[in-house]
Amino acid sequence: MIYYIKRKDLNVVKYDACIAHSLQSRIYALSWYLDIVADNWDVLVLNDYEAVMPIPWKQKYFIKYVTQPFFCQQLGVFTNQKGSKELTLNFIKKIPHKFFKISLQLNTENYFNSDKLVTKNNYFLALNKTLPTLIANFSNNRKRDYKKALAASLVIDKNIAAKDFFKFYLLNDKHYHKNTSIKNVLENILNINNGHVKFYGIRSSGVLIACVLLLYDKKRITYLAPVHNKVSQKNGAATLLITIIIKEYEGSDYILDFEGSMIKGVASFYKSFGSSQIDYYRFSANAIKRAFF
Repeated sequence: MIYYIKRKDLNVVKYDACIAHSLQSRIYALSWYLDIVADNWDVLVLNDYEAVMPIPWKQKYFIKYVTQPFFCQQLGVFTNQKGSKELTLNFIKKIPHKFFKISLQLNTENYFNSDKLVTKNNYFLALNKTLPTLIANFSNNRKRDYKKALAASLVIDKNIAAKDFFKFYLLNDKHYHKNTSIKNVLENILNINNGHVKFYGIRSSGVLIACVLLLYDKKRITYLAPVHNKVSQKNGAATLLITIIIKEYEGSDYILDFEGSMIKGVASFYKSFGSSQIDYYRFSANAIKRAFF
């Protein structure tokens, strides 16, 4: 039986254990992370937390709708059993009809046949090889930019303060920095002090020119929020930044998750590190379409 459980009534220990031990495990779905990125969220639970599906939602006036939080790429159904189309579909059908509209990004295991699914791409790199082997799989452009960055005598900074990252983000991210909601969520993430957040940066002549906010869990490094200025585009700083992360975790069981992009140039950049593409899915439906689902 699938139950709808409000956040306040959730057994957090059982919920987080289900997420952590699931085959689809993502840091985005853990309770403490959803608490800081989602306006509201509840959960669909199968039996005694055998499978769970977080439902993030917002309300505008009297209308409630399910929507993906910022800085939260994949949610959907999480279970330690191999996922099935039927299981995912059963969870989708149990999303309460009080939500007028649904736009939710599912995880890579949550596929089912539907014209309401849109495929989105992601790229990840397994770090279980040596650095020379991993670099050998870089594209020629990445190898060239890596050599360029080394010749430029750039300095790696692993001790960037959250406030300095945020200041650099506001100055250089042209897409999102004017969005108050995004800035508020990012500030919440920057205040995480449980060891799951790290910052890497590149400096030229002491000045920060590129940096990234990373999320860590037990097996995945998520390339959550990279930011670069114009100077970094000329000296391969973005390539060096990623290569430094690869170097630090070479030969480990970690996966570097680039989060992908539907922007061709960005997707090509992530792919050029020898990464693998794996798709995930966005489910969208309104109340009328769901009546016939």
